[in-house]
Amino acid sequence: MSLGSFIKKQFIDILQWNEDVEGVLAFRYPMQDFEIQYGGSLTVRESQVAVFVNEGKIADVFGPGMHKLTTQTLPVLTYLKNWDKLFESPFKSDVYFFSTRLQTGRKWGTPQAITLRDTDFGMVRLRAFGMYSYAIADARKFFTTISGTRAVYTRDDLEEQLRGILVSTMATSLGTASAPFLDMAANQTLMAGQVKGPIESAFEKYGLALDVFNVTSINLPEDLQEALDKRIAMGMAGDLNKYTQYQVANAVPLAAQNEGGMAGVGASLSAGLVLGQTMAQGLAAGQKAPPAPSAAPVATAATPDPETRLAQLKGLLDKGLISTGDFESAKAEVIKKLVG
Repeated sequence: MSLGSFIKKQFIDILQWNEDVEGVLAFRYPMQDFEIQYGGSLTVRESQVAVFVNEGKIADVFGPGMHKLTTQTLPVLTYLKNWDKLFESPFKSDVYFFSTRLQTGRKWGTPQAITLRDTDFGMVRLRAFGMYSYAIADARKFFTTISGTRAVYTRDDLEEQLRGILVSTMATSLGTASAPFLDMAANQTLMAGQVKGPIESAFEKYGLALDVFNVTSINLPEDLQEALDKRIAMGMAGDLNKYTQYQVANAVPLAAQNEGGMAGVGASLSAGLVLGQTMAQGLAAGQKAPPAPSAAPVATAATPDPETRLAQLKGLLDKGLISTGDFESAKAEVIKKLVG
């Protein structure tokens, strides 16, 4: 190899990055023993940004396009190196390429339960999981705060740091949320909306733009899940109508397993409904009516005549609320009292 060909190989005429490896966010063009030819070509693709760095300081930033490298297109580098207007020599500079493509389908999750403060339950511990996507929006800021002078900086390197940012930001924003935790746990879109704004602000500090953030699942500790179930049950019991509907929904699937089938279940639910209504009426009367004098006589409920009683039993049988056996037994009891 001649001396002339050796010297020629030390100069770079074209600078470009083909992104041959998936998941690389920042790439330093190899410059060891090389110099950039004055007037050379810099090719930046549509999903890239190129940054010239001189002795650790960011000089010029180039967006997509083909750029001729001269003192006119490198004003900051020209200033840092004190080049004069007649400078046309090869020069040394570090060149970094950054991928601005959207990084989609990235998974996040809390490896351990995080503790949140809630107005209803005090302290709440949960684990959450979801998906997010992001992109480099400011290469200058990303270089100075995240990637630095490393030869290659990958998506995996970045997301190790992002997971900590996501979890801490999520805990802080949910802990100060005005919406009750129970509402957010039932509506994952509401929870994601509560968290997305603070995460966007945290990402922006590092030159990143958050595109999509969602919550796909929430895992509650067993004790908290039991507390939520009890609270729901108490809320239903507070409204007798809802409580009766709740009983019906749970009793119907078991009808086939009970003696008497749906008729037996219907009779049981009918008795429960009457009992519940009687209790509600008694409580309401106790709250509204003044206490009765102790010497007042106690009224005795009128007993229906046998004919009316038999008609009532026949109506219950026709509606399927009692079984045929129950009807015959009750009818015999009424007739016995009538002739006895």
